Amino acid sequence: MKFAPLNEQMDVIKRGVSEIIPEDELVRKIEKSIKTNKQLIVKLGCDPSRPDLHLGHSVVLRKLRQFQDLGHLAILIVGDFTGMIGDPSGKSKTRPSLSLEETRKNGESYFDQAKKVLSDKNIKMIYNSDWLGKMSFADVIKLTSKYTVSQMLEREDFHTRFNKEEPISLHEFLYPLAQAMDSVAIESDVELGGTDQKFNLLVGRSIQREFGKEAQVILTMPILPGTDGIEKMSKSLDNYIGISDSPREMFGKTLSIPDKLMYDFFLLATNVPNSELTELKTEIANNPRDTKRRLAREIVTLYHSQEAAIASEEEFDRIFVKKDVPDVIEEMQYSTTGSSVNILQLLTETNLAPSKGEARRLIEQGGISINNEKISDAKSEILMNEPKIIKVGKRKFLKVIPG
Repeated sequence: MKFAPLNEQMDVIKRGVSEIIPEDELVRKIEKSIKTNKQLIVKLGCDPSRPDLHLGHSVVLRKLRQFQDLGHLAILIVGDFTGMIGDPSGKSKTRPSLSLEETRKNGESYFDQAKKVLSDKNIKMIYNSDWLGKMSFADVIKLTSKYTVSQMLEREDFHTRFNKEEPISLHEFLYPLAQAMDSVAIESDVELGGTDQKFNLLVGRSIQREFGKEAQVILTMPILPGTDGIEKMSKSLDNYIGISDSPREMFGKTLSIPDKLMYDFFLLATNVPNSELTELKTEIANNPRDTKRRLAREIVTLYHSQEAAIASEEEFDRIFVKKDVPDVIEEMQYSTTGSSVNILQLLTETNLAPSKGEARRLIEQGGISINNEKISDAKSEILMNEPKIIKVGKRKFLKVIPG
């Protein structure tokens, strides 16, 4: 295997990175890798409590892919064992733990989705129960002796909760140590994570040394904001772009992000060459509309295809510019006892709203239309004498056919 020169590797690795701790050690590791023709072991731990991946998760996955493309070995560790502890990072209270069965099931889903980003070359996917599950109580006591309570309380969320006299369970202190044992077990050279994982990653460096291993280099990536431009991207906040979203959803959601986020999305979520990034800042300032469309095409192309990106843009124009409907709409047979049905009942029984309360909220916000006519009254009775095209929000359509 022939590795690229040091400067070329560093140009790729440093793109979009928040911190490299310490950078000089990474340089030495890469130089040694080139000299000995041996891959670096690059670790990314996966949280199995959130099996649905979005572009926020893709930021570190894409960095791992870059290491793969440079010829290094990516090790994706699904924390099925640590998931039973529950990572408290950034949390203001104890996080619920999962069963081993739940973490395994979520891990399988994570694997399937991560393959949309990662190469099938230079990769190993493993579960950390393979070594953590074999540790005896004596092993755990030995591990805890290598880190102090005061060191743990240096972590911001622990420190805050301690000062507020909020409970911190002892098992939460074990999470960073268990994650560190992953680094010991695979002898990682580099560990990746978001900026919110910095403390845990640094514990890994310390514990590796305690076990006589060479310390890993830490590489942290920024946290990508959601489409609202305020909160961290999250499915629970409905401000996410899922990597398994349809091309149409992906295109439309990308166009909804604030202009101020465009550069970050180009930098962290696309393959636009480094040489074009400076020019993109000017394009964003001078022509945000067309530049955002380019961003949407880039993202759809990554996860689907260029053809899907073009088709999504054409469909977007047809629906939102020309006020038309998609070429393909999901259909559903619907039977009712009378000739008409209340709109709230129709929305819930067709699964377009999870409850009548949510259906009423959508109507009050102007998010429901039938055959291009907006529904403004939650007491409306819908005559079911012919097929109806129901539109929910900006991108969801359903054709209801009377049964």
